Amino acid sequence: MSKKITVSKAIGEALHEEMLRDDKMFIMGEDMAVMGNVFAITRGFLEEFGPNRVIDTPISEEGFVGMAVGAAMRGMRPVVELMYDDFATECADPLFNQAAKIRYMTGGQCSVPMVLRAPMGSGRRNAGQHSQSLENFFCHFPGLKVVAPCSAEDAKGLLKTAIRDDDPVVFLEHKLLYARKEEIPEGEYTIPLGKASVKREGKDLTIISWSREVNFSMEAAEALSKEGIDAEVLDLRSLVPLDWDAIRASVSKTHYVVIVSEEVKRGSYAGELSAQIAEELFDELDAPVERVCGLNICSPFSPVLEDKNFPHPENIVQAVKHVLNK
Repeated sequence: MSKKITVSKAIGEALHEEMLRDDKMFIMGEDMAVMGNVFAITRGFLEEFGPNRVIDTPISEEGFVGMAVGAAMRGMRPVVELMYDDFATECADPLFNQAAKIRYMTGGQCSVPMVLRAPMGSGRRNAGQHSQSLENFFCHFPGLKVVAPCSAEDAKGLLKTAIRDDDPVVFLEHKLLYARKEEIPEGEYTIPLGKASVKREGKDLTIISWSREVNFSMEAAEALSKEGIDAEVLDLRSLVPLDWDAIRASVSKTHYVVIVSEEVKRGSYAGELSAQIAEELFDELDAPVERVCGLNICSPFSPVLEDKNFPHPENIVQAVKHVLNK
C-alpha cells in the first residue's frame, strides 16, 4: 500500500513518528514551535508535544546548535534545524569542532546522536546568503554523516534512520523539493545510510547525482533516450557514508561518467567524486569524468540570472553528448 504526499509532509511524518517512538527526541530551531516552521513542516507539533520538546530558538545558530551537541552528549536525541544551510557558517565551532570530533576524541566513550536539518539550494529568489548548496562543506569534516534525498520516500526513510543513528547527521533538504508530491509506502519503514539508488538503468553512460539534480538528471536521461543514448542515473542519497560499490558497479558497466550537482563547481563534492573515480577506477574509464555544477558566482537575486546559475536538464544533455563525443 502507498499514499501520495509532498516531500515536506514526508519529513514532517518522519519527525512526528520518531517523537512518538522515542521521548528522548526533541526538535528546535527558529520558528519551529509557534509558527510550525517556515515551510509548515512542524505545524501542530507544539500543541501535541509541548514546549520542552518543540523549542523556538533565538536567532543564534552557534548557541542552539551548541545546546543540541550538549544535549546529545547527555543522551538526548535532538533534531535541530537551520533555517537555511547557509547559516552553517554561524555554528561552525559546535558542529565541526565538537559534534564531528567528540566520539573520536573521547575514545568512543561519548557520542553525539543529533540531526542537523538544513534546507538548501537556489531557485526561490532568496539571493546570495540564502541559496547555497554547501554539501562539500559538510562532507569535508570526518565524523559527520551527510544525507541529501531527492524524493518524498527517501526523505522520510532516511530521516528516520538519521534520527536513530548514534553519530551526528547533516540532513540536506532542497527547498524546491518540499512541494513535490510523490508516492511513499504506508506504515513504518527506514532506508539505510550509505546505500545509493539506481533511478534508471542504462548502458551507455552513468549520471551520478543527488538532491534536486537527480530529478533533472532523470529528465535529461529521458531526452537522451529519444536520441538513442541509454544513460544510467545513480542517486547517491547519502554522501557520507558513500556507496562506493554502487559507483564502481555502474562505472564498470558504462565506462563514462557525468556528475551533476547544484553546488558551486570550484571545490565541489562533485570534484571530490571525480578525483576518486579517476584515482580508483581509471582503467574503467573511456573518457575523463565531466562535472555539471553551479557557476562560480554568488547566487543572484534576479530570477533570470539565478536560473542560469544551476544545472538544468539541457545542460546535462549537453555534457553527456560531450563526454560521448556525440
